[in-house]
Amino acid sequence: MLGKTRGKKLNQYVPDYVVFDLETTGVNPNLDAIIEISGIKVRNQQVTDTFSRLVNPGRPIPYSATAVNGITDPMVSEEPELSEILPEFLDFIGEDILVGHNIHTFDMLFLWNAAGLLYKKTISNDYIDTLTLARYCLPGLSHYKLVDVASYYQISTEGAHRALNDCIMNQQCYERLGAEYKNMPQQLCPMCGELLVRRNGRYGAFWGCSGYPNCKYTRNAD
Repeated sequence: MLGKTRGKKLNQYVPDYVVFDLETTGVNPNLDAIIEISGIKVRNQQVTDTFSRLVNPGRPIPYSATAVNGITDPMVSEEPELSEILPEFLDFIGEDILVGHNIHTFDMLFLWNAAGLLYKKTISNDYIDTLTLARYCLPGLSHYKLVDVASYYQISTEGAHRALNDCIMNQQCYERLGAEYKNMPQQLCPMCGELLVRRNGRYGAFWGCSGYPNCKYTRNAD
């Protein structure tokens, strides 16, 4: 849960996990703040518990953020700050593997920063990013936002961009992606071991490392 090293990004399906989602005041984990944090605990593919709290960021919520998630200043004015809510969330996730959409470059950064500021430690839970799995399992999609993946699987997107609703949507997407992933031959990057995902570029289709931009390995599509 808390430790000196960050958890590792995994590419696999597991039946027991916590899917989580954050809503924030912006997209910069070094400058912006968490205003909602939710999670769903899953055991043997079944939801067993939920967690959802609004967070007072101690600052005005920009209009651009409210326009996306619908969370306003009055909604959070009487809510606790993150220093009170993060310990509750950490108790909820325990040592579970975390699952989320685009968490590798967004949600995990916010959590790691928050743990560093509050505890001088980081979150050591390993995690699975369904954005990576979607790009690998569904190479034909034109876009890979959570609502795009949910729509592909005919999963309801009602209430999108509120944290708990996104968790519910993402949990169903992960189960569907996991079923596909288990039956697919893995193509791994020879340089870093991340999944290779099929992309379309100026000169046609190619395989690129899902660890980009940290790894820039590519090869021509077969």
